[in-house]
Amino acid sequence: MAATQAEVEALRAELDETNRGVLALYAELDAQADNLRQATELKSRFLAYMSHEFRTPIGAIQSIARILQDQVDGPLTEEQQKQVRFIQTTSAEFADMVNDLLDLAKVEAGRIDVSPAWFEMVDLFSALRGMFKPVITNPDVMLIFEEPQNVPKLFSDDRKLAQILRNFISNALKFTQHGEIRVSARRISDTAVQFAVADTGIGIAPEFHHAIFQDYSQIDSPIQKRLRGTGLGLSLSKRLAEILGGDVAMESEPQKGSTFFVTIPISVVAAPSPAAAERSSR
Repeated sequence: MAATQAEVEALRAELDETNRGVLALYAELDAQADNLRQATELKSRFLAYMSHEFRTPIGAIQSIARILQDQVDGPLTEEQQKQVRFIQTTSAEFADMVNDLLDLAKVEAGRIDVSPAWFEMVDLFSALRGMFKPVITNPDVMLIFEEPQNVPKLFSDDRKLAQILRNFISNALKFTQHGEIRVSARRISDTAVQFAVADTGIGIAPEFHHAIFQDYSQIDSPIQKRLRGTGLGLSLSKRLAEILGGDVAMESEPQKGSTFFVTIPISVVAAPSPAAAERSSR
C-alpha cells in the first residue's frame, strides 16, 4: 500500500512538473508572438513612413521631366529627349515600387478597408484599356479586352479589383515580346466571377510556381535581369484578392506564356479591418 501511495505521489509530482513546463512554454510562445507583432508593426510603420517620404521627390522629378518633355523653355536635342524619356520611365518605375510598398504596409497593418459598390465589368475594362493605351509601345504586342460574357453587375471594391488586374497586365507586358495579352471575365458559379490575364510571353518554369505570389519573388530570366521591381506586385494582388473574399492562381509553361487568375464573389461581404474594428469598439 505504501509503495502504491509513493508511486501515485511520484506520478503527481511528475504531472505537476509537466504542467509547469507547459505553462512556461505557453508564456514563452505568447512573448514571442507579442515580439513578432511588435516587429511587424514597426516594419509596417517604417515602410509607410519611407513610402510617404519618397513620394515628394518622385513627384518633383516627374513634374520637371514633363516640363522638359513639353519643351517649355526651348527645343531639346534628340539626345536630350532620349535622356528625358529615360528619367520619365525610371521615375514611373520608382513610383510603382513606392506605391506597392505603401499598399503592402497598409495591408499588413490591417488599415485597408473594403468600399464595395455596384459596377459593370464593361466600365472597368474600358478604364483599364484607356490606362494602358499610352503604355504599350511595342507594336508586336496587342492588348485585347474580351467582351465579358454572362457576367452580372458586381458588388465589390472596383479600385482594388482594378489594381489586381493592373498588376497582372503590367507583368504580362514586361515578359511578352511578341503576340498578345488577353484580358477576360467569366461567371464560374452562381456566386463567383473569374478574371484571367493570358499572355504569349516567356512563361514561368515549374520550380518557380510555388513562390510566384510570395513577397519579393522574381523570375530568374534574362528579361528579369533587365527590369527593375520589388517583386511585390503579385504578392500584393493575392492579399487584395483575399480582402475581397477571393483568391488568385496561375498557369504557365516556359516559352508558351502564362495565365493569371483572380476569382472574387459577385457580391462581397465587407468586413471591417482590424484597425476599424478597434476604433469602433472604443
